[in-house]
Amino acid sequence: MLALCDIVLTMKQISDVGQYIRHQRERSAMSLRKLAETAGISNPYLSQIERGLRKPSAEILKSLARALSISAETLYERAGLLDEVGARRDVPDAIAADESLTKAQKTALLEIYSSFIGHEE
Repeated sequence: MLALCDIVLTMKQISDVGQYIRHQRERSAMSLRKLAETAGISNPYLSQIERGLRKPSAEILKSLARALSISAETLYERAGLLDEVGARRDVPDAIAADESLTKAQKTALLEIYSSFIGHEE
């Protein structure tokens, strides 16, 4: 029985990651063809991922995340490759690790975050 539950959970995770990828693609106003091209995968394969028929590898998820300008870790969690609770860094660490932010932007975000949670960093 446990094996059947694991299979159901895995199929749900595959579907969730596919739905999430589709949502992010549509939110970015990107066609399936354009995302597949940008990520370096085939159109049919991406379609199968979005429909929950294929389980993408970590490398494919990384390519899709890069093409969608989202966190690869988010896709890894949705695909069941990372433990959601154990893999999450706290907000200040995530801000500090974000290479796309300037030092001034990081400082501003940390100040805003600190004001929301009520303590100084």
